[in-house]
Amino acid sequence: MTSRRTFLGFAAATALTATSALMIANTAVTPAAAQSSAVYVKGGYAVSGYDPVAYFTENKPVQGNPAISLEHGGARYLFANEANRAAFQQDPAKYAPQYGGYCAYAVAQGSTAHGDPHAWSINNGKLYLNYNQSVRASWSKNIPGYVAKADANWPKLAGK
Repeated sequence: MTSRRTFLGFAAATALTATSALMIANTAVTPAAAQSSAVYVKGGYAVSGYDPVAYFTENKPVQGNPAISLEHGGARYLFANEANRAAFQQDPAKYAPQYGGYCAYAVAQGSTAHGDPHAWSINNGKLYLNYNQSVRASWSKNIPGYVAKADANWPKLAGK
């Protein structure tokens, strides 16, 4: 009887541990982490379909037009107008979000998470996206420090 109870206890513990590990693994894998591109793409478009140039010219996120697009870095970017597409085409490094549009704060922490086009900031002429407004508030407390960490982490994270 004791050996049967021991076996049943062991079997139950093993099943519970396997289930817990599976749940943790599934929770840890976000769409951003599962993506294998250096550019975060949502709905088929970089910056979730928002015009990256508009952050600089209009100081706000502006939805891009699928008829006005451009392929860059393995991702399709949308633009609100032809002038913005031309500006991006002339200098994509100036307008493309840092870290491929992944959450800059997450990259500073050594991981990836999706970037929300509404949780953004421009610092030293560069566009940064964050996971949400709360994360953006944390990011804003030490942008130079987080940029230094993210810059160091990004080469290891890009393309994972």
